[in-house]
Amino acid sequence: MRVDALYGRGRPIVSFEFFPPATPEGEAALVRTIEALRPLAPSFVSVTRTGVRPREAPVELAMQIKGLGIEGAAHMTCVRDTREEIATLLDLMVARGIENVVALRGDIPPDPAFRRPDDGFHYAADLIAFIRARGYPLCVTAAGHPEGHPECRDLDLSIAHLRAKVDAGVDVVITQLFYDNDDYFRFVERARHAGIRVPLVPGIMPITNWPQIERITRLSGNQVPAALRERLERLRDDEAGAMTVGVEWATEQCADLLRSGAPGIHFYTLNKSPATRAIFERLIAAAAVPHP
Repeated sequence: MRVDALYGRGRPIVSFEFFPPATPEGEAALVRTIEALRPLAPSFVSVTRTGVRPREAPVELAMQIKGLGIEGAAHMTCVRDTREEIATLLDLMVARGIENVVALRGDIPPDPAFRRPDDGFHYAADLIAFIRARGYPLCVTAAGHPEGHPECRDLDLSIAHLRAKVDAGVDVVITQLFYDNDDYFRFVERARHAGIRVPLVPGIMPITNWPQIERITRLSGNQVPAALRERLERLRDDEAGAMTVGVEWATEQCADLLRSGAPGIHFYTLNKSPATRAIFERLIAAAAVPHP
């Protein structure tokens, strides 16, 4: 089923994101993790692309997820690939029955010798336009940036870039992580003012390990509210305590987002299930999301 068909049915959509592990053992462990979350009946699961696995890995894992009875979406990036390589991957998705693609530019490698392919794409909007021009029957999801892109902190310009992606053919937008809901609400307001009407789904990354999230936010430029940072700093060497705080904060975030009209929640799981499961179960108990 196409992901865009899931939204607008009058109930919030909950989805998860994973990435292909580097080893067969890791992949087997990830499948067990996804199976543990299956009783919660997520609406779909997306699979990112990482540099340690071939570009086909997200498609292969999305197929396994569909085999578990959960809809899958495969990520693809364009910064490294030629148009022929991109077309081959899109052909594979369609042949394997994948109906949903998350189209991203991807991170530019830090290697100063790196050069983009001459016939590749510079921006996600170009990739999206290519998917539409070729007529692939795919639901296209793209990324939104409530706090601005790491390479563009101008929030109005960031919305202009998002509008270019939507005009190129995006069906759904999932935001990057954030820890202050006001950032999301202001992002939605700017997007709607710019004429963007597709679902704008908040992306939530529960904090389970403070030093790890500290590194991630330092690289991405995302802000951690002072009240949350202070609580986590006191628990720097207490991973269980930090996870408890992270689950509480994310649960409150999600409940507030859903009360305020967000179309759903997309969890960045970092391939771990306990925190996401705990948050999801609390939201079910509070009737913020339907019981599966």
